[in-house]
Amino acid sequence: MSIKIDNVAIAVRDLEATIAFFTDLGLTVLGRDTVHGEWADTAVGLDGNHVKIALLQTPDGHGRLELFEYIHPQAIETQPTLPHEIGMHRVAFAVDDIDDALDIAARHGCHPLRGVATYRDQYRLTYVRGPSGIIVMFAQELKPS
Repeated sequence: MSIKIDNVAIAVRDLEATIAFFTDLGLTVLGRDTVHGEWADTAVGLDGNHVKIALLQTPDGHGRLELFEYIHPQAIETQPTLPHEIGMHRVAFAVDDIDDALDIAARHGCHPLRGVATYRDQYRLTYVRGPSGIIVMFAQELKPS
């Protein structure tokens, strides 16, 4: 059997704002749709499932995010996860310039949870609280000098 990750899906409060955040970081929108019907209820396991979705892709063509905003049933607000909580943790992006990524995130009101750290002189890393409370990690590989 062959297996690969196709995408990571994230429920969001505001689809347009979340698309703007990720497209400013360099992802592209592959498509948009409104999904509902018996097939969607069956696949998701939720009666009356009705969502607006957008599929985004990273510039390298390998990573995809499916963002969705519920029309019905009404979305349930939860507290954003903390880095040590069990469950969906974060979406991580390798970036060539972490400062540029942070500038883009800041324009969307998204800032590091604490700061930027250096791991073993190999990476600069940070976690940002993105739209809808999504934890987004930026990692810049440091080139040996």
